[in-house]
Formats: sequence, structure tokens, C-alpha cells
Amino acid sequence: MVVLLDQLTKYLINGNLPLGDSLPLIPGVLHITHVDNPGAAFGLFQNQRLLLIIISLVAIVFILLFHRRSRSASIWVPFGLGLALGGAIGNLIDRIIHGKVTDFIDFRIWPVFNLADASVVIGLALLAYCLLMGKGKGWGTRRSRVAK
Repeated sequence: MVVLLDQLTKYLINGNLPLGDSLPLIPGVLHITHVDNPGAAFGLFQNQRLLLIIISLVAIVFILLFHRRSRSASIWVPFGLGLALGGAIGNLIDRIIHGKVTDFIDFRIWPVFNLADASVVIGLALLAYCLLMGKGKGWGTRRSRVAK
């Protein structure tokens, strides 16, 4: 669902809002601003397409392995992993097809971002919360579960 919504919103932005244009939803607070980002968050790794594709693929594999090894009883753990995975895949698709990521959510006090970025951040925040609050108990290798 994250990948679908992410790609749909980027398609709509690319087809309906010229690059660099901005539409205020809440003037001075929230704008839809069409920005192409050839790098990563905060302008890091500009024009390093291959490196960012490799980092995305490694992150996707890590998320999948992490999910496979997790034994948490909390529904929020797989939900957080799903959000992070969907966001990583959404931006990876853009990097492979277009060589850049379309960003459009603009709060004016933060760099412009997209739904994939938000999904990754929210997903990782949920995972951190679960781990810090003990809702991720039972995490570890399958081998350790058998040994117990």
C-alpha cells in the first residue's frame, strides 16, 4: 500500500505541478512543492545514483531479514517494518527509473520530502519505540528460540 500511494502521489505531482512550483495548503505552514532530489535526505550524496541504489537494496534486505528473525508479539513491529520497507522500495523505484526522487511535502521549516520518506521515518520510529518500551521482546535468531 505504501509503494502504491507513494508512486501515485509522485505521478500526480510530476504530471500536474511544474518543477519548482509550490501550492500553499496552509500558507506559511504546509505547501505542496515540486522538487527533484538526485541525492538522499538533507541533500547528502547528490548525484550518487548507484551508491543510493546499493544502499537502498542493502536496507531492503536488512528489513526483510530483520522481519524474518523477529519474534515480537506486538503487531506494531511488523507494521513498522512494513512502513520502512514500503518507503525504501518507493524511493528505490524512483532512483532506478528516473535517477532521482520526487519530493513534494513542504513544511517550510524542514527539507521537502515525500510519502516514502515519511513511511521510513514513521516505521523506524515505531520499531525504536517497540524496542525501547520492551514491546520487541523475543527478538533474536531462530536458533536462540530453539535453544531455549
